[in-house]
Amino acid sequence: MKESEDTAKVWLRQATIDLDFARNALDNQFYSQTCFVSQQVAEKALKSLAYYRGDRYVTGHSLVNLARTLENSYPQLMEYMRAIRRLNLYYIPTRYPDALAGSVPSDCFDQEQAEEAVLFAEDIVSFARAIIPD
Repeated sequence: MKESEDTAKVWLRQATIDLDFARNALDNQFYSQTCFVSQQVAEKALKSLAYYRGDRYVTGHSLVNLARTLENSYPQLMEYMRAIRRLNLYYIPTRYPDALAGSVPSDCFDQEQAEEAVLFAEDIVSFARAIIPD
């Protein structure tokens, strides 16, 4: 368990660092980037939980799929499915101009979405921190 616990801690640490970056992006009005980084924060926090329970290889970027694979080990995680589904939407359209017909991501995401994304990411990191010891 030691190796998987160490791996989990590294993933959660990076999620925490990325969360600080998302807050900085929000403060500087980079809303599409805030939403994307918040999705990444949640992904890393969920992956940290998978590693903590002993998974050796955790792949994929779908937060919904990751959460479903974790449901049996961490049933309380399902309380965060609204946040997980919302953040899941930010993986591609926040980055690629061709994902949003006739527009660029920086024109499509606003402060309210970015603030919500950070709050959701904070919730998921807090959930993981409550399970993974320092």
